[in-house]
Amino acid sequence: MATITQRLAGKVALITGAAGGLGECTAKLFAKHGAQVIVADIQDQLGKGVCEAIGSSNSKFVHCDVSKEEDVKNAVDVAVATYGKLDIIFNNAAILDPYKSNVVDIEKGDFERSLSVNLTGVFLGMKHAARVMVPRQSGSIISTCSIASQLSGMSSHAYSASKYGVVGLTKNMAVELGQFGIRVNCLSPSGMFTPMIKHNINVTQEDFEKTFNSTGILKGVTLKADDVADSALFLVSDDAKYITGQNLIIDGGYTIASPLNMFTRSEKS
Repeated sequence: MATITQRLAGKVALITGAAGGLGECTAKLFAKHGAQVIVADIQDQLGKGVCEAIGSSNSKFVHCDVSKEEDVKNAVDVAVATYGKLDIIFNNAAILDPYKSNVVDIEKGDFERSLSVNLTGVFLGMKHAARVMVPRQSGSIISTCSIASQLSGMSSHAYSASKYGVVGLTKNMAVELGQFGIRVNCLSPSGMFTPMIKHNINVTQEDFEKTFNSTGILKGVTLKADDVADSALFLVSDDAKYITGQNLIIDGGYTIASPLNMFTRSEKS
């Protein structure tokens, strides 16, 4: 059996929204590659279950509502107190707001709640990661964005605004923190079926994936959370040591093609 190269050996990583979906996949993958992982989430039992799967010797659960600064600060402090440092933070926690096609029907509270988690939560993660990374002159910050940051009209106003904001925040933070050797990037996956989608959108996994597969330009591949976790691993590893301020689009080319794609063929030649 081939030995897996541990690309994060000796690293300490904090992942928000790590109790399920992409966060869970990434936590397990980072641990597999040698990282000690802080699993941060509001879902205590699921989060502790992820730690049990990883192993208590190299993981720890922390209750964390990313919209609350004291929770984010505490999660970072727990990482440092437990493992002595913080090398990586993955701001992954996000929510979907109730979708309404008519803007006049959108509640201000729903809009603000979405931004408080999806954008302010990312800002707080960056802020408190920087607090402990700057003195060490190193670190990697990544955040989950979305192809909603590239294409308009495919998600709610609040979700779209929050993800556009994550891209801008990522670039601005990369400029400030680069002088301290800290890299800041984000990832924008296409549609993938996760617990958040399952709980918020009335669609089966088969129909959801079929929709994206039919409209995408790269055929024969279905995007899974594991694929995005692999991209996250690349961005935080030394393989990406000269990459910062970037939004890595993981969409099989979905966002580069016109709906009037002239190269689409009705049958294979």
